[in-house]
Amino acid sequence: MSTDRLGPVTERIRSLHRRSTEYEDLFDQAPVIFAALSGPGHRLEAANPAFLEAVGGDRGQIGAPLGELLPELEPQGVLNRLDEVYRTGTAYRARGARLVLGTPGTEREGYFDFTCEPRRDAAGTVDGVVVIAVDTTAHHDAQVLAAEQRVLLERIARDAPLGEILTGMARAIEEFSPDLIVSVLLADPDGTHLRHGAGPSLPAFYNEAIDGVAIGPDVGSCGTAAYLRAPVIVTDIATDPRWEGYQELARQAGVAACWSTPILDADGQLLGTFAMYHRTPKAPDDKDVALSGAFARIAALAIERRRALEAGQAAQEREKEAREDLAFVLDASTAITREPHYFDSLQCLARLTVPSLASLCTVHVVEDGHTHRIAVASDGLAGESLLSAPGLSDEIDGAVARVLASGATESGLIRTAGLESGGTGLDSHSRPDGSPRAHAAPGRPAVPAYVCVPLATRGRTFGVLTLLTMDRDLDGHVIALAEELARRAASSADNAHQFTDRVRLARELQAGLLPPELPVVPGAELAASYHPAGEGLDVGGDFYDVFPLPDDRWALIIGDVCGRGAAAATTTGMVRHTARVAARLLHDPAAVVAAINDALIEGTSEDTFVSLIYGELRRADARLVVDVMRAGHVPPLIRRAEGPVEQLSQPGQLLGIAPGVGGCPCQVVLSPGDSLVLVTDGITEARDADGEFFEEQRLADALVAVPGPAPSADALLESVTAAVSAFAGDATNDDQAALVLTAT
Repeated sequence: MSTDRLGPVTERIRSLHRRSTEYEDLFDQAPVIFAALSGPGHRLEAANPAFLEAVGGDRGQIGAPLGELLPELEPQGVLNRLDEVYRTGTAYRARGARLVLGTPGTEREGYFDFTCEPRRDAAGTVDGVVVIAVDTTAHHDAQVLAAEQRVLLERIARDAPLGEILTGMARAIEEFSPDLIVSVLLADPDGTHLRHGAGPSLPAFYNEAIDGVAIGPDVGSCGTAAYLRAPVIVTDIATDPRWEGYQELARQAGVAACWSTPILDADGQLLGTFAMYHRTPKAPDDKDVALSGAFARIAALAIERRRALEAGQAAQEREKEAREDLAFVLDASTAITREPHYFDSLQCLARLTVPSLASLCTVHVVEDGHTHRIAVASDGLAGESLLSAPGLSDEIDGAVARVLASGATESGLIRTAGLESGGTGLDSHSRPDGSPRAHAAPGRPAVPAYVCVPLATRGRTFGVLTLLTMDRDLDGHVIALAEELARRAASSADNAHQFTDRVRLARELQAGLLPPELPVVPGAELAASYHPAGEGLDVGGDFYDVFPLPDDRWALIIGDVCGRGAAAATTTGMVRHTARVAARLLHDPAAVVAAINDALIEGTSEDTFVSLIYGELRRADARLVVDVMRAGHVPPLIRRAEGPVEQLSQPGQLLGIAPGVGGCPCQVVLSPGDSLVLVTDGITEARDADGEFFEEQRLADALVAVPGPAPSADALLESVTAAVSAFAGDATNDDQAALVLTAT
């Protein structure tokens, strides 16, 4: 063999080995799907675990042509696309592309965002194709389900027939998951049986047979789920004892597994069951559980809506007094809902019941395991005299304790020494044992009538509304009004608690878009802060990140995505992840920023833009060198150890607006004690009461004001946040983020 030809071949083998090693270093742990294909035959030269998991392959298949490894790709046009990229040297990109992977009988549908890039050798000749993809199947499925849910909610809103809504829901789920068969059963008014609601794909004989099935501890999946008020999963009907007596019926219907979820209303009352059948023995996966929970809630809305409509139709037929009562409840509940705070809403409840329902009203709640009376309302001296009567408070406290324990309304008469001469204690009657009329017998002195109504939400009793009167009956009619008002007030109070929970959730989501903690960077000290706008109900677009790069380098980034909420959060995540991937591939800050700009233009709407500062940090002797790239962001500041502050104002345009970023990196050298200060415009554009901006000069003044030489990063950050708070107050119209790096 000629040695002149042997040399290039040997060198190519070594090159391929080095390239494979580089691929492993870059992509083995990456969340993206990666494959390197060589030659016109698209032989699989390298692939990361994410690729092999997606296609169901293993490393033993490396070297095989992709068409042989995954023959299902050819009829889907994938190999033609790869041929075109290899032939023309032009990249191909697609978003949300549908692919069916797997051998016959094990096919799996998936959706992917991917890029096919031509790979060139040292001479510039295309010698392969690199494929990088992200599996977006979960996102696609979520969008499909959301669309189906919107359709169902629109049907509910326009008062479509319940059967139409439930059947549409069943068919939507079955279309989404063809292996499932859906059934909905409705609870009978007697609460002991389940009736057919929907089951369009079950045989008619099966639906007829289970129509009227009893609710009990061992009655199939649905009867048991209704009895337990909890999901029941039967993975094999043929062997499960709960299906005894129904197993032959299930066999004839061709179903072998059944997972049933109870449908409950907001108060935990049974509305029916939502069941998903499978034709073979099978346990539900996470997707099935999520489907069951989501659509059981929609079914509950539809059933509750239908019941509410029926109740409304019945209410229209009531006499004038009932309509006035309804108006009273609506007006009162509206007034209660307007109270934004927990205790205020319950105190409003007490005021509204007097004198419309009673002479005296009290509200007790449980806080930290103790019962407290938080509100009292009376119609004047008569009501006040009741509350001051000897022994009455003790009797009411006892009734309140019983209602808190039972969760049921209690009503009756209070026979306490000092109020009348005959006997002591309470004559109580608990709802729903009829509708008692609480009044003194003829010829006997008047005694107080009382009713204690639970304040409950989501199955938990947290308080009691108590009404007392001497001059009227607290009959079933009044008690019903009190119960309805208490139910609405409880919901409003719960909403006040949920408002706080929503703020907490938004802040937790925002925290997910920021580093959980700052890393330890050799030779540097880091400090960062984030303060959301307003009450923190929405996820904002400000972000920062610090992460390691090869060759003992570090990247730092701070930016601001326009807008708020889910769209801003999505863009923020994309920018951060793009920066992390691009920074490992491109050793040039300008190229990294350009890659982020390309991702924004290709992956977001035209109204989305981002400002940011990206820098790469490395040590040089005892100093830190930072190459900084600015893209339409607030200029960075350098606070020298001795105190002077410098501004880096090199130009740079916003990202996501147009191709190309312009500008070039600016190099900053930080000696020990020098600090690089990065902020978002929520700080520089904070306004005081007169509308004046905080601006860069006040920011620089806050940095200079830190006493002593070479202040720490924490001290500088604290000085900035304190200055902004003193200038604009705690409430802000925009998110505020800051990142400080101090050389040590």
